Amino acid sequence: MPWKESTLMSTRLEFVSLALRTDANIASLCRRFGISRKTAYKWIERYRLASKDGLQDKSRRPHASPASSSAELEALVLELNTQYPYWGGRKLRTLLPEAVKPPHHSTVEAILRRHNREVAGVPTRAVDEAPLRFEHAAPNLLWQMDFKGHFALTDSSAGRCHPLTILDDHSRFSLCLTACANEQRSTTQDAISATFRRYGLPERITADNGSPWGSAGRRGLTRLEVWLIRLGIRIGHSRPGHPQTQGKDERFHRTLKLELLERQGFNSLAACQVAFDIWRDRYNLVRPHQALDQKPPITRYQPSGRPMPEALPAVEYPSSDIVRTVSAKGYIQYQSERYFVGEGLIAQMVALKPSDADDVLDVYFCHHLVRQIDLRERAVK
Repeated sequence: MPWKESTLMSTRLEFVSLALRTDANIASLCRRFGISRKTAYKWIERYRLASKDGLQDKSRRPHASPASSSAELEALVLELNTQYPYWGGRKLRTLLPEAVKPPHHSTVEAILRRHNREVAGVPTRAVDEAPLRFEHAAPNLLWQMDFKGHFALTDSSAGRCHPLTILDDHSRFSLCLTACANEQRSTTQDAISATFRRYGLPERITADNGSPWGSAGRRGLTRLEVWLIRLGIRIGHSRPGHPQTQGKDERFHRTLKLELLERQGFNSLAACQVAFDIWRDRYNLVRPHQALDQKPPITRYQPSGRPMPEALPAVEYPSSDIVRTVSAKGYIQYQSERYFVGEGLIAQMVALKPSDADDVLDVYFCHHLVRQIDLRERAVK
């Protein structure tokens, strides 16, 4: 089976980077990338023999030699700056060919100043040390998910683009950057499903409190949350007014805006997606990340060992639990009283379990605590 034509080089590089890990499952990766084992082993061998150059259909000459002169160094820095005008000296220094002894990042910045080059959106003063950041210890323990603010397309009849982004907390790897026509549940679920099929299931996902992943007031779980919970994924939400909970994804949005969205317009969702795919590959495979010791996110990411199931697992509870089916209006009945558990749970089964407090029952959907019922108080209908 051949490779897909879009972003061919970056797809090969992403596949080989994942396949060369000691715990890689080649067969699983082949299924996720849609290629045969014969094709997979061909590109793995070529990469081992010639690194990135081995993944090209045609060989390319190296940019420099060990005897590079100062003039050659300046030419390389200027070439990188032309290609990545929004990256600073630290990142450009990392991308210099291995044959060139890397100068201090201040030297790279001095070269840019001598040639009247500027880095868009980045101050010329030294960057302050980043504060201590919290991150999960391994990939797929937590994914951050959100919509980047929607924007108009140049063809007004084509509507607006709503970029859906999913970021791995540990590696900052961009798992999803999809140009959506809206933020409805079905559209969002389709994009998330495609991400699960390629990268597997995470342990937990965090999102904000807005639609389609959250609901306000007494509405309870949304249908999207119910779907994720049935897949065995734990759901978390940022506190209202605290966007720093989604800090890594918010930072990803600023980078996306600076490096792509502020620089060009798009006349269709298809054009958006082409540009998103190219930019995402560059972000994951090339762009040095300061929080990752100036390495790209691919160096710290590996797919989840939990594949996306073909069908949702059945909802099962221990025989000791009291099981109720949620009515068409989101209620369950217990001891002649009705209790609201959520519109997203309509037709689903929930379990009532004794809590630590006397005469108080916990209502669970799968592993998720939905609410508590205090039998000492009359239920609110």
